[in-house]
Amino acid sequence: MQYKKSARDMNRKRPVEGLEGSFVHGTNLTVANWTFVAGTELPEHSHPHEQIVLVTEGELELTVDGETYRLTSGDAATIPGDVPHSGKAITVCRVIDAFHPVREDLR
Repeated sequence: MQYKKSARDMNRKRPVEGLEGSFVHGTNLTVANWTFVAGTELPEHSHPHEQIVLVTEGELELTVDGETYRLTSGDAATIPGDVPHSGKAITVCRVIDAFHPVREDLR
């Protein structure tokens, strides 16, 4: 088993224009490191995974089950599995997401 991952070894995805992520997968958890260009919108979606969102830089508007929140650096939010949610980067922002169980679709 590999215990250390360098940034160059992590796979990257661009699910929508203006959003790029890199990922680390454990046995039961996926951690995503996202960079949003200001103004990027993430359309409403849902997935069976529980999600924790941590904004490390910038400002993100997050809508969870119809309720909208403004998150800034240091703020966090939780999203239960199967709950619809969407987002919009108000500024350039960096976000760490943790998903349980593993997001196979992000491998």
